[in-house]
Amino acid sequence: MNRSLGHRGPDASGIYFNEAQEIALGHNRLSILDLSEHANQPFYSSCGRYVMVFNGEIYNYADLKNKIQVFRREKELMNVKSKNGMTGGNLEDGNILIGEQEFKTNSDTEVLVESFAFWGMSMAQKLNGMFAFSIFDQQEKALYIFRDRMGIKPLYYYHKDGDFVFASELKGISSLFEDEPLELNNNAVSSFLHLGFIGNNETIFKDVKAFPAGHVGIYKDGDFNIMPFWKPEEKVERQTMSNEGQAKKTLRSLIEKSVEKRMISDVPLGTFLSGGTDSSLVTAVASKFVKDQTLNTFSIGFKESKFDESKYARSVAEKLKTEHHEFTLSESDALEKVVGLTSMYDQPFADSSAIPTLLISEMARKKVTVALSGDGGDELFMGYGMYNWAKRLQNPLNSFFAPVLREGMKLHPQNRMKRAAYLFEKHSNRQSHIFSQEQYLFSERELSNLLKTPYQKKDIFKQEKLNLKRELSAVEEQAFYDLRHYLKDDLLVKVDIASMYYGLEVRVPLLDHRIVEFAVNLDESLKMKKGASKYLLKEVLYDYLPKSLMDRPKWGFSIPLGNWLKNELKYLVDQFLEESLVEAAGIVNYKEVSSLLQKFEKGHDYLYNRIWVLMLLHKWLFENGRIKHQPVKA
Repeated sequence: MNRSLGHRGPDASGIYFNEAQEIALGHNRLSILDLSEHANQPFYSSCGRYVMVFNGEIYNYADLKNKIQVFRREKELMNVKSKNGMTGGNLEDGNILIGEQEFKTNSDTEVLVESFAFWGMSMAQKLNGMFAFSIFDQQEKALYIFRDRMGIKPLYYYHKDGDFVFASELKGISSLFEDEPLELNNNAVSSFLHLGFIGNNETIFKDVKAFPAGHVGIYKDGDFNIMPFWKPEEKVERQTMSNEGQAKKTLRSLIEKSVEKRMISDVPLGTFLSGGTDSSLVTAVASKFVKDQTLNTFSIGFKESKFDESKYARSVAEKLKTEHHEFTLSESDALEKVVGLTSMYDQPFADSSAIPTLLISEMARKKVTVALSGDGGDELFMGYGMYNWAKRLQNPLNSFFAPVLREGMKLHPQNRMKRAAYLFEKHSNRQSHIFSQEQYLFSERELSNLLKTPYQKKDIFKQEKLNLKRELSAVEEQAFYDLRHYLKDDLLVKVDIASMYYGLEVRVPLLDHRIVEFAVNLDESLKMKKGASKYLLKEVLYDYLPKSLMDRPKWGFSIPLGNWLKNELKYLVDQFLEESLVEAAGIVNYKEVSSLLQKFEKGHDYLYNRIWVLMLLHKWLFENGRIKHQPVKA
């Protein structure tokens, strides 16, 4: 297991093994704080009772350390006074800290395990950071598992027949089952084809789950119980904040505090800079806190001018006077990464922006070990165009005329109108439906025709029922769906796997839980105003950068995938979507695949992502021995 995850921690590797208690813990370390070997893991508490393995960063570890030290000093002082028969007096800074009461490292790892020893499970509420960690109580023979509030750090587990296994990536678990492969999860197939990722804490394997964000789990005597310590829906208040002046002041303060905390590092640090609102804001604030050096910034450019935003990033970098590093992406660079996606991400994963994310991570790692990213801004402050569809589909008139609109748009000569027709289909879950069609993926109706019977799992599309203190608008519901699903199960997975593949740690300041709690209670009018998305976030940005520099249409971190599937990547389509291989897989009806390919070749370019997910699914199945059939080579 450690060898399979060695890329995540190239600096040190360690194992705790207790044969009597039938437990082993492994860890690979990427050294960020206290680079000495004393901070290597597995790490023991000072009392020797607890042993921990930890992935992530605790940004408020210095505050927690101070609280523990103050308590220990007070306790020791009371003991001294009690022995000497003294009463009263003030706390002194003399020679009080002795033995186990001294911290032996300057790492957040030691503070984390000592916090658990001090506060127990309630310490999770006190943590500000991104984390997935496990603590074994050698006395009680109990294993505790924690994952951060937003699911920034990944964590998967297997629990069956008396065995319990957990790991930061699926390959850590599947490496134990090479002789007897894990069973395929039928539910995951329809989820992947509909969304482009596998969500709802499911994985491609039936018996492996994603550990839920904001939860703690306890494994003891063969039982595993999971309970929440933070849920976004519980942070939605009855009233929203609508005073623009107050809201802007609060948001700016929260962002500055968050960025400053995330710049704590004993290794070189930089930022990803696309030139868009989110990354520019994080970079601008970070440049304010850089001391005695120039901030490194990194961006990706594209040779195809339609997709190239590097000039915007360059302009922001020049304004902020950063040390800017720019990589111009060629087709050969990107195509090289495509082939390895299915093994890198362990299960089918369709977000094609993983390719430029891999490339920028590879480039950044040559200069820094930590990078800040702007992820989260779109979901928290309504930055996506799809939110307009939430309003449209809620309109009773659009619902009434949906059949007419759908058929009329299908006949329209323009591809964008043909694509939009799918949005007016019947659906069980408006949020997943809108997301799916904005991503050009399969609708529920299409899946009912495409999937063979064992894989038709309509119950996964049920509308979610959340018990909130206030009723959300259609737009708020859509953004909340993205926050709980798209962000956690796609975007954060994409960034973590891509960056950690190169031993690069990426921190996301906009997902500080205090900013998230602020954003879910910010009035919609301050997120979308006069046709402008992310209104308040941009207003904060303009305090750092001139509006004229940022006033341009949103594009995003995308690649010319449709064009590649017709040209450079066509050989993958021909190999993994040829009839005999698809039939051997037994998941989808080849007649529907053939019809889809024919339409795509005839100019229905909007179908490219449907072909992409189908190809990736069958490529993953073949590479993981699930299809006993040799594909036709182009």
